[in-house]
Amino acid sequence: MAQTTVSSKYQVVIPKEIRERMRIEPGQKLSVITKGGIIYLVPVLELDELRGIAAGADTSSLREKVDRV
Repeated sequence: MAQTTVSSKYQVVIPKEIRERMRIEPGQKLSVITKGGIIYLVPVLELDELRGIAAGADTSSLREKVDRV
């Protein structure tokens, strides 16, 4: 399990094995989320990185706006 230490400036270094596995690049933004005493670092994706994310999604069960109540 990878570990890191909080510096005197409250900074942490993401271990190399995690950076490589998650493809984190210098300057990339991360959202910091806390839940149940756990800190999550979630990479923020640019809009162009989301292109095609829903390709092949089944939309046959979606309702038209006029059918919604």
